[in-house]
Parts: sequence; structure tokens; C-alpha cells
Amino acid sequence: MAFIAAARGAFREGYLKSKPVILEPIMKVDVETPAEYQGAVMGLLNQRRGIIVGSQDEGPSCVVEARVPLAEMFGFSTILRSSTQGKAQFTMELGTYKQVPQSIAEELAKKAADGKKNTAK
Repeated sequence: MAFIAAARGAFREGYLKSKPVILEPIMKVDVETPAEYQGAVMGLLNQRRGIIVGSQDEGPSCVVEARVPLAEMFGFSTILRSSTQGKAQFTMELGTYKQVPQSIAEELAKKAADGKKNTAK
């Protein structure tokens, strides 16, 4: 029991000294859309904390490249299709991991603390 308590205490002390951060997956998103909806697509990506990397015109359509957090991409296909009358499509793949903004990290920490309080009861 003493070794378990010592290990637990050492881990907690080291964990707090290391100043941990929460990372989130950032997706590479390519949206293929008619040129007339390019502005609307860029607006949708910006609303989702996306960073526009580039845009290429390919004849009557264009491809918008962006980096968007995975948590913001849920439900994107429905909104994209309704905004472009079903003419746009997108693909996404894992790009990298980045630190979440401080406001979101605080919210996640609060939810975790509330969850611990509820399970302790």
C-alpha cells in the first residue's frame, strides 16, 4: 500500500509540474464547390475555427483547402450541402495535433471535475 500511495503522489506532483496541455486533432479539409459558392464555403469553414490555406479554381468549380479542428467538423456535411444546394463535397484527413484554445481547455477541465464529483457520490 505504501508503494502505491508513493507512486500516486509522485505522479501527481510530476504531472502538475510538467504543465500539461490538451491537444486536438486538426484535419486537412478540401471542399470542392462551384465557384459561385466559394465565399459561402469559406465563411462556413471560418465559423468552425478553420484556417483557410488556399483556394484553386478548376474551371467552373474551385477547391478550398483549410485546416479545421475535428470537433468542429461534426454535422458539416449537412450544412455544406444545404448552403450549396447539394453541389459541394468535401474530404478530410488527419493533419496534425494542436493545443486547444484556453477557453475550451477550461471548459473541458470543468466538465471533468463535475464528472468526478458525480461519480464520487
